Amino acid sequence: MALPSAVVDALRCSICGERVESLERMLRCPRRHTFDLAKQGYVNLLHAKVPAGTADTAEMVAARAEFLGAGHYAGLAERLADRAAALLPSGLVVDAGAGTGYYLARVLDEASGATGLALDVSALALRRAARAHDRLGAAVWNLWSPWPVASGSVSLLLNVFAPRNANEFHRVLRPGGRLLVVSPRPAHLRELAAVVDLLDVDGRKDERLGTALAGGFELVSREEHTQRMTLSPADVRRAVLMGPNAHHPERLTRLGDVREPLEVTASFLLSEYRRTP
Repeated sequence: MALPSAVVDALRCSICGERVESLERMLRCPRRHTFDLAKQGYVNLLHAKVPAGTADTAEMVAARAEFLGAGHYAGLAERLADRAAALLPSGLVVDAGAGTGYYLARVLDEASGATGLALDVSALALRRAARAHDRLGAAVWNLWSPWPVASGSVSLLLNVFAPRNANEFHRVLRPGGRLLVVSPRPAHLRELAAVVDLLDVDGRKDERLGTALAGGFELVSREEHTQRMTLSPADVRRAVLMGPNAHHPERLTRLGDVREPLEVTASFLLSEYRRTP
């Protein structure tokens, strides 16, 4: 399985910053730094260890794939894909913190002329993302580090419940390129707090996002998406284990006590930003 040519054109060597070319089962730059393509189809560009508690574990990845596969966030994925397709009939779309590639694949289904690059620090997640769509390439990378992506090469950025590196967002987007950010609202999954000691949702997250993007981005629109969901005990477990709470097992001791379906609120904010010069 080869990376799409548009993805290879946008990627840069994570050691020296030079362009890379696709050879058999690897990427290589003119200085002969090489990066093997995994059999699952993704490339690992990292050359440093990932801090413990940063990347998704196998259990987290499985929980996310099963929860999303059940369609609980299909409404959000549809809204995101419709908005992205209207903005991006063609070009490169990068999902920063793509996980299993669920949202990026939906965007590519709608934007038939676009190509996708999934960036995530979890190689386990990208094993799935690399197979999520035939116009999708996946690369392991720490989003807090300077990205191995060419400046101005990206038409659209997605950032769904993931770390936000405003400087790199601005650098890799072309002038006028768009950024779509999905963030949880304070009410998101609040009912789970009755059974699990959840990490708090930052009530000032949207304010902090605006501050971080000030000077390089212009807010175009914001749209709230709220829905009620009935989760089985298994899906309650998946909803908790697919997120950062899974890195804190001491908070999850009561999760096994959930024996009945639970009605919960899903509440997200979809923000669209335009890159300014």
